[in-house]
Amino acid sequence: MAEDTLDSLMADRPQPTTDNPQNFCADKGYDDKSVRQAGEDRQYIVHIRHRGETDELKPGEKKHPARRWVIERTNSWHNRCRKLKIRYEKYAENYVGLVEFASCLIVYRRMIN
Repeated sequence: MAEDTLDSLMADRPQPTTDNPQNFCADKGYDDKSVRQAGEDRQYIVHIRHRGETDELKPGEKKHPARRWVIERTNSWHNRCRKLKIRYEKYAENYVGLVEFASCLIVYRRMIN
């Protein structure tokens, strides 16, 4: 599925260059040779921790601040809307409309703050 996801990116991806390299970051759940190879085949710099690897720093290495992935953050924002978290809607069209409305509300709130 990782290969299909990388192939189905919605935004146009600029060509990676030495001045503008592109990174593929994933968690330990994606630690597999085929996923790493798929990223390298698409000219990404692959950053995937190995399973069993700890977060201990090596001498001279500095820790980067923790970041939530974009999709996790967006899902968290959507989960704050009770009507989306617990799906009461009978028809898919109504649910999709609520998701779109919640997304507009999230964008609006982010713009005024």
